[in-house]
Amino acid sequence: MLLWTVPMNAETEVKRFRDGIDRLRKEIAKVIVGQDEVIRNISICLLAGGHALLEGVPGIGKTLMVRTLSRCLGVRFSRIQFTPDLMPADIIGTNIVVEDPTGGRTFKFQPGPVFGNIVLADEVNRATPKTQSALLEAMQEHAVTVAGVRYPLEEPFFVLATQNPIEMEGTYPLPEAQLDRFLFKVDVGTPSMADLVRVVETTTGGVEGQASTVLSAEEILAMRRLSREVPIASHIVHYAAKITLLTHPSNADSPDAVRRYVRYGSSPRGAQALVLAGKILALLKGRYNVSFEDIREVAAPALRHRLVLNFEADAEGIKSDAILKKVIAATPELPAGVEKLIK
Repeated sequence: MLLWTVPMNAETEVKRFRDGIDRLRKEIAKVIVGQDEVIRNISICLLAGGHALLEGVPGIGKTLMVRTLSRCLGVRFSRIQFTPDLMPADIIGTNIVVEDPTGGRTFKFQPGPVFGNIVLADEVNRATPKTQSALLEAMQEHAVTVAGVRYPLEEPFFVLATQNPIEMEGTYPLPEAQLDRFLFKVDVGTPSMADLVRVVETTTGGVEGQASTVLSAEEILAMRRLSREVPIASHIVHYAAKITLLTHPSNADSPDAVRRYVRYGSSPRGAQALVLAGKILALLKGRYNVSFEDIREVAAPALRHRLVLNFEADAEGIKSDAILKKVIAATPELPAGVEKLIK
């Protein structure tokens, strides 16, 4: 059954949207203990039509979280285990020689594991940059090209990549161009004491939680369309753009922390991510308009991976999140209409 198959008012649409996400969260919670903020951010990426990068130490449930999400959505799930010897053709597929009905030989395209609705790129930073770049066209264009032929990917197409912190052995930092293709970078922390006890109890007993399907692909696409229709005032858009511009050290209004520790600031995709994620967050809160607070709440996951820090920041242990707090504090909330006077 599809959502929104008949005209409804905004209040009803927002309620149906929230109910769908609530069902998804409850189903994921049958398997995943805690990590509420991580699950919320993944849901935002899914509904925005973007991709998510999950970073955390091994063994904290990143892969299980993605697999559980795919079960809840009833879509085709595909997993790619990234290793140093993985080649681009192992991801996107290749042409193989087959025998036709007349006995002749011809080439036939054999799709790779990227042809799925939810693609788990597990430990993506363990593969070489050449292999990592094979995901770029798929993530940006939702299609791949093999031997000059373009093959579109089925919608919804959602890449969830996991990576270990780059200071661990056997990892390769992702290229900046690839990082920029991720709508969010989500930090997955270690569980609290209470959550860890629940994890141990639920995974060492006789029965483990099982998730079932609660949303279909058609419903996800309908929810995506609704999120795009959420109105946002021009001064809120200006606020998101100002935050993005203040991440650049060349900007005269940037905080001292940016000019001291940042080599390159966020691309325009950062501002797009702030607005799209802000619209979805507003719907999750039961509103049909975006507020300043919505933009601030999504600023860290939307921008943290888009800041290129310099050597001084690495030497002093300065992280992107700390710099973004300075940026947000330095960005004023303009009243409606004032942004028209600013060029």
